[in-house]
Amino acid sequence: MRRAGRPSTSPPRPRAAEPEQLGFEGMPERLFVCTPSKLGAYEDCPRRYRYSYVDRPAPPKGPPWAHNSLGASVHTALKNWYALPADRRRPEALATLLKGTWVRDGYRDDEQERAAYRRALGWLEAYVGTLDPETDPLGVERVVAVKTGVLAFNGRTDRIDSRQGPSGPELVIVDYKTGRTGLDADDARGSQALALYAYAAERVFRRPCRRVELHHLPTGTVAAHEHSPESLARQVGRAEETARDIMAAERSVADGGDPDDAFPAAPGPRCGWCDYRRTCPEGAQTPGKEPWAAVDRAGDT
Repeated sequence: MRRAGRPSTSPPRPRAAEPEQLGFEGMPERLFVCTPSKLGAYEDCPRRYRYSYVDRPAPPKGPPWAHNSLGASVHTALKNWYALPADRRRPEALATLLKGTWVRDGYRDDEQERAAYRRALGWLEAYVGTLDPETDPLGVERVVAVKTGVLAFNGRTDRIDSRQGPSGPELVIVDYKTGRTGLDADDARGSQALALYAYAAERVFRRPCRRVELHHLPTGTVAAHEHSPESLARQVGRAEETARDIMAAERSVADGGDPDDAFPAAPGPRCGWCDYRRTCPEGAQTPGKEPWAAVDRAGDT
């Protein structure tokens, strides 16, 4: 027979409280974390944005592009040129630097690749001939970041120069281009990426940053634009509107909406160059470009 225990003298345990639903009224909306390429992907084609940033696992990409390999090789060679001591920043150092950074993906054959290498080396030698090897930029491949009421933006600039302006030192955003010809001041003025870099750099370094430049290495030309505070604010506002559209589309999908409706395709000539052309029903109707095609026509990187 089981013996009865002594009555407990401990106070009764309180019942577990029901979880309280915290309200979110008055809390700030989450910021949209972005880079220039992320914003640009949506503006070019919402469907491409979805394939790149929303769908998981992401659809398989097509083969690598030779013009991307060429552009990456040139950019890295210039980065490493600036990493040299000033007395070694000479044109004859470039062949070794370019060989060390050369990306071989995407070319049609060895002959095309060798021709592209020789062309790139010529661009680099001509370009560094215009630079003062004793002058160090404020930043090379420098990440700048800024927050607004909507965006948490960050991006990697090719170069940030510090130059003397009418009222003291001013910053200049420099972006290297190795692709299509015909870049002019309108391209520099209309570039959202350059404007966001300038907006962020001004706040990171606390110096005026209004001038943006596209340095086209194949032609040795510079396309420049001098922003005003108002024009930078307009570009930031445009980026914020894009971010709001993206967040609304992402919420729609999260709530069970049709992803194709939330992120519609924007069919056009760009489809032939899209990494996801084979996945996209609309894009698949456009003939695809060969991975090396842009190198033959000077490309667009």
